[in-house]
Amino acid sequence: MELNERIDAALTAFLDRQAAVICGIDPWLGSYADAVRDFVLGGGKRLRPAFAYWGARGAGLADSPELVACVSSLELLQASALMHDDLIDGSDTRRGAPSVHRRFAALHRGQGWSGRPDEFGTAAAILLGDLCLAWSDELLCSAGMPVAAVAAARRDFDLMRTEVSAGQYLDVLSEVRRDVSEATAAKVARYKSAKYTIERPLLIGASLAGAGEAVRSHYSAIGLPLGEAFQLRDDVLGVFGDPAQTGKPAGDDLREGKHTFLVARAWAAADGAQRAALDRSLGDPDLDEAGVARLRAVLMDTGALADTEARIEALAAEAEAALESSRPDVDPAALEVFAGLLVKAVKRDF
Repeated sequence: MELNERIDAALTAFLDRQAAVICGIDPWLGSYADAVRDFVLGGGKRLRPAFAYWGARGAGLADSPELVACVSSLELLQASALMHDDLIDGSDTRRGAPSVHRRFAALHRGQGWSGRPDEFGTAAAILLGDLCLAWSDELLCSAGMPVAAVAAARRDFDLMRTEVSAGQYLDVLSEVRRDVSEATAAKVARYKSAKYTIERPLLIGASLAGAGEAVRSHYSAIGLPLGEAFQLRDDVLGVFGDPAQTGKPAGDDLREGKHTFLVARAWAAADGAQRAALDRSLGDPDLDEAGVARLRAVLMDTGALADTEARIEALAAEAEAALESSRPDVDPAALEVFAGLLVKAVKRDF
């Protein structure tokens, strides 16, 4: 069985147990349990569990069902982050399906309940996101890994949650402050995604394996540039991506006013008319396809898209060089997998 299938099996078993607990409280909670299951099992690349798993294997830990279940906890953390992120951004869809807050607003309307559907959807998304956050901790600790190994991994696990929350808030703050500096965009990318997606999962795996500082240093050298490249690719897809691939409407990042490296680079290189276009349209929730096309033209004509692609390639090369330098200390089989994950993370060639 492939690793992703094993991760899904571990998540399914855990969610089945939790659904029994929830539905045992009240039958009306069936839709609540179903929403978590559909969201967690309805898509996703399982990158964070994969990096944590191979981080452990690369540091010498043997494969086991307990290891797979333990690292699967990171997918519940990811679900929590995405549910809240969609609510913050007002996103209608996730992975081609209604976002959680939209799903529960539709449930409210369909049942003809009293009150405001959108407020009900907001409440449900907050609560479900919090539930997944709590469950991520529960699965990490209850998967059957040795207590000492889990205790060692908790520092990185806890820092991971703190960093992604801080990065997310900094992202929101940069939008309302209209901070389009490259320095802020880079910091958001580092803490909202780079560390959260790759570096911290690798370090969690290293801690589960009892790895020393040499391996941890290698993992940071690999994970930080690769994580930043991953986020920059996400930024490009958020503007130029195919909705069939991204699961979200084209140009949504522009409507949400995300101040990414791509936008920061365009702002720095823009002339007066181009800056006026960015200032007028970026963050307009009613931006139509023609408006999206105009902003895309600014991002291309200023050279921002080309600069971002070049930055992605440079970061990928940095991560690849770090992979090579880690060969004396990291298991070769894991390094081979890392090389493949590098291509997938940067090219999104899944």
